[in-house]
Amino acid sequence: MSLNLEEKKAVVAEVSTQVAKAQAIIIAEYRGLGVGHMTQLRAKARQSGIYFRVLKNSLARRAVTDTPFTGLSEYMVGPLAYGIASDPVAAAKVLHEFSKGNDKFVIKGGAMANLVMSSKEIADLASLPSREALLSKLLGTMQAPVANFVRTLNEVPTSFVRGLAVVRDQKQAAEPVSSH
Repeated sequence: MSLNLEEKKAVVAEVSTQVAKAQAIIIAEYRGLGVGHMTQLRAKARQSGIYFRVLKNSLARRAVTDTPFTGLSEYMVGPLAYGIASDPVAAAKVLHEFSKGNDKFVIKGGAMANLVMSSKEIADLASLPSREALLSKLLGTMQAPVANFVRTLNEVPTSFVRGLAVVRDQKQAAEPVSSH
C-alpha cells in the first residue's frame, strides 16, 4: 500500500518529532518475521517507552537528516523496523532480547547522538544495568555517608546515657544499705 505525498509528509513529521526527543535509534531487519511476533515486540516496546515502527527507508532518511542521527543512513537498507527511545539502554535491551529469541529479527545497528553503533555495540549496551538500577545504586552510594553520620550522631547521646548509668550504678553500689 503506497502513501500519497501528504501521508508521507505526515509520517516524516511524526517520526521527526520522535527523533528530536530521542537519545537512541536502533534499526533491525525483520525479513520473514510473522505478524504475531511483530505484535509481541510492539507491545514490549510500548511498555518500555520505545517508539517502534516499520518505515520506508527513504522516509526514515528524511526524518534523521540534519539531526545527530544522520550517520545512521548507511544502515538503512532492506526491510527495517526502527526503535526510537529516550532511554538507550531500555531500547537496546528490548530489541536485543527479542532478537535472541527470533533469528529472523536481526539488529543492523543503531545510533546515539553523533555516535553510530554496530550490532555488537548495541548488544553491549543491552548488557548495562537499566537507568532505574543505576539511579538506585547512585542513591544508595549518596545515602551511605549520611546514614553513617546520623548513626555517629546517635552514638554520642547513647554513649553519654550509658556512662551516666554506669556512674549511677557505681554510686548505688557504694552507698551503704540503710536499715530502718
